[in-house]
Amino acid sequence: MSLIRRIFGGAAAGPALAPLPAARTEPPVTAVASLEPSGTVEPRAWLSELGWSAPSRVKGLPRVSAVLAERHATVSACCNVIAGDVSKVPLKIWRKHPDGREERIRGHRLAYLLNVEASPGVPASVLRYALAYAFALRGNAFAFAPREGGGEVELIETVAEEGVARLRNGRSRFYDFEDGAGMRRRVSSRAMVHLRHMSKDGWSGRSPIEVAAESMGLALAGQESAGRILTGSTMRAVIKMEDVYDDDEAWRRNARRIRNAIVDPEANGFPILGAQDAVEVLDLKAGDQELLASRKMDREQICAIYRVPPAKVGILEGGLKANVEQAAIDYLTDCLMYWAGMVETQMALALLTDAEREAGMVLRHDFGALLRPTTKERYEALKSAVGGPFMTPNEARQKEGLAPQADGDRLNPAANMTRKDGAPDRTSKEGGGA
Repeated sequence: MSLIRRIFGGAAAGPALAPLPAARTEPPVTAVASLEPSGTVEPRAWLSELGWSAPSRVKGLPRVSAVLAERHATVSACCNVIAGDVSKVPLKIWRKHPDGREERIRGHRLAYLLNVEASPGVPASVLRYALAYAFALRGNAFAFAPREGGGEVELIETVAEEGVARLRNGRSRFYDFEDGAGMRRRVSSRAMVHLRHMSKDGWSGRSPIEVAAESMGLALAGQESAGRILTGSTMRAVIKMEDVYDDDEAWRRNARRIRNAIVDPEANGFPILGAQDAVEVLDLKAGDQELLASRKMDREQICAIYRVPPAKVGILEGGLKANVEQAAIDYLTDCLMYWAGMVETQMALALLTDAEREAGMVLRHDFGALLRPTTKERYEALKSAVGGPFMTPNEARQKEGLAPQADGDRLNPAANMTRKDGAPDRTSKEGGGA
C-alpha cells in the first residue's frame, strides 16, 4: 500500500491497479559438449564426435576415426553384415498381455513406416540400413520422427550425425538439426530416434572403433604398410651403375634410363642395360612377410569387436566350428540379437507413446526368415503341431499364406485318440446296456 493510501484512506486513492505480469523466463538450454578450444594432449569431446580420437600412447600409430576405419575391408564388412541382416527382416509391432500372451498389431501406422515407406520416396529398408550402419560404425545414429495433430508419426528420416547438436536442460535432451526439407529444427527426444552404443551416461554413444582405438590403429597401420610393400612404395631393388660419367647430368640421365627400362610394361621382363650396369632384386624381408601374415589376426580382432563370426566376412581359414545350421543359430543369438535388441528398445522410446509402451507394445525383428527351414522340414513341423494337438489347421495354413477352411478352427485330437463329430457316446450306451 502506498503512502497516499495510508494517509487518505483506500477510497481516495482510486481503484487498485492490476499487478504486472511476471516476466517469462526460458529454461537454460546448454550444449552437452562444450565448444571451447580443444588441445592435442587432452582433446574435448566434440573433437571425437567429428571423427578424431585421442592420440595413441604408441608414437607413430595413426589416429583412428570412423571415416578412416571404414576403409578397412573387415570394418566395412562387419557393419554391412549387421546392417544388412537387421534391415532385411520385418520389424513388427507386438503387444504383450498380462497373462503372457503376445498379439501382433497389424493396423498401426508404424507398421507401414518401418516396413514399406519411411518417408516420401524412401523405402523403409533403406532407412533402417542407414541407421544400423551408422549405429555400428559411429556408435550414434539419428532419425527425425515428427508427429501429426492426432499424435501419429508422420514420417521417419535419417539425420547425419555431423549436423546434429545435442542440447540439455536438466535431465531432458534436445536436438538441433536441419531436416530433409532444409528447415532448422529443435526437438525433444520424443521426436528424435537416437541410437547410442556403449554409452556411459545413457545419452552419448561411443563407437567400437573409438573404444578399441589402439587395436584399430594397429590394423590400419598394418594395412598401410602392406599396401606400400605390395605396390612397390618401398625399396624393391638396387641398381649398380659404372661411375665413369662426364658430369652429374649424364649420371642422372642413365639412372632414369635404367629405371624406366625396368618398370616399362613393354619390356616383357627383359630390360636393356649397359655393359657395367647390374640390378639386384631385394626380396621381402622376414619382418615384412610376418606383417602380411599378421593382418589375419587384425581381421579376427575386428570381428570380435563387432561380435561377427569370421566366416560371415569371408575368413574361412579356421573353418566352421559347427554345421551350417548351428553356425546360423550362433550368429543370430550372439551377434544379431545383441545389435537388434538395442535398435528395438531405443527406437521404441521415440516411436511409441508412453501409453502404448505401458500397454505392452514393443518392436521386434522377425528373424524367422534367416532360419527358414526347407519346405519338407516346414511341412513336417506344421503337421506335428496340428496333430499334436498344438495348432489348429487354419493357424498352420495362415503361416503358409493359404486361405482358412470352414472347419479348420478346431484342434485335432492327439495322435492316439480319435474323434467323430456327432457320434453317440459308446461308453454311456455300453454302461446302460449292462
